[in-house]
Amino acid sequence: MNGRRVVVTGLGAMTPLGNDVPSYWDSIVNGRSGVGRITQFDPSPYTSQIAGEVRDFDPSPFIKPKDARRMERFVQFSIVASEEARKDAGLDMAAEDPDRVGVLIGSGIGGLNVIEKQHAVLMERGPSKVSPFLIPMLITNMASGHVSIRLGAQGPNLCIATACATATHSIGEAARIIASGDAEVMITGGTESATTPLGLAGFCALKALSTRNDAPERASRPFDAERDGFIMSEGAGIVVIEELEHAKKRGARIYCELAGYGLTADAHHMTAPAPGGAGAARCMKRALCSSGLNPDDVDYINAHGTSTRLNDKFETAAIKTVFGDHARRLPVSSTKSMVGHLLGAAGGVELIAAVLALQKGVIPPTINYENPDPECDLDYVPNTARELEVNVAMSNSFGFGGHNATLLIKKFLN
Repeated sequence: MNGRRVVVTGLGAMTPLGNDVPSYWDSIVNGRSGVGRITQFDPSPYTSQIAGEVRDFDPSPFIKPKDARRMERFVQFSIVASEEARKDAGLDMAAEDPDRVGVLIGSGIGGLNVIEKQHAVLMERGPSKVSPFLIPMLITNMASGHVSIRLGAQGPNLCIATACATATHSIGEAARIIASGDAEVMITGGTESATTPLGLAGFCALKALSTRNDAPERASRPFDAERDGFIMSEGAGIVVIEELEHAKKRGARIYCELAGYGLTADAHHMTAPAPGGAGAARCMKRALCSSGLNPDDVDYINAHGTSTRLNDKFETAAIKTVFGDHARRLPVSSTKSMVGHLLGAAGGVELIAAVLALQKGVIPPTINYENPDPECDLDYVPNTARELEVNVAMSNSFGFGGHNATLLIKKFLN
């Protein structure tokens, strides 16, 4: 990336596979699924009745009960994951200039649950009974807002909403803020909790979700010929990133360097990707260009890999366009096969998977890959994790509206 160098120093996650990073990583490298029948409400009337839910979530160690009642679930996830990332980074706000620490946490949908509940109040009891906390609970920027309040971070404070590309755009733009000199540290990523009656109904109406209700663990099957849609999931993926010299000065453990970032628009359709993955290909090329790396330098791609017919086909085509002959030798896996699709938080938890693959030399698998699709013919690391030295990794996110984002990370050497 142009400007000052940016490194990753802290990781935090809330996922259907565990409420912290170690649990999440252990599950994905062992090929476990976090998908099950929805428990937050009765899903029986819906065509898709399964999702990836965060289980056993108790915010009370981090958030006072009174405060929690005034925060939507997606905000609570961001606070808990941010605190894990801050501790992991060893970031002591008392030792930092608060004006040089910022927050950029996005959400694709925001507070859908409180909208549904308060609309029912309005219809049944009238406008005077609507909660005064409705607006500050539903707006997507409250994840960034509450995290900055808790930390006392007074630097740049933003929120990005680009559907399924939200977290990846958030991390990329946060890195640009640091590279340009506007902050030394950014807490960044994405958070989402939209598995509500209305949210599920909307995605069912789009016919975007898997209806493999009788076998939820096998429902998310990216690149498999029998894939039939994605799995709605919830959670948060947050990273601490900082300027290299700042990290070194305070003795931080450095996971990796953020080497490149690309972003493009399909300018094609509300929900369908551009034919041939043209926008995705340009996005990956831009990330490579900004990094100064060559296609052959990339050792692993954490794919967007949603388990939908067109996305998987066109992402495969885009990878072939960008990487040429190297595409045949390049491991590509979709951790959505295990964790489902966290929508605006997806890019955060997927970057964390890529960071740990690079650090630990283990590539998470694509589970449920059983029936090869002639149009999806790359190495998808089927069903079992693979030990492999990873020096450079790529993470892709592509969102409704034609929003494309790609991050490149590399091992930190000096």
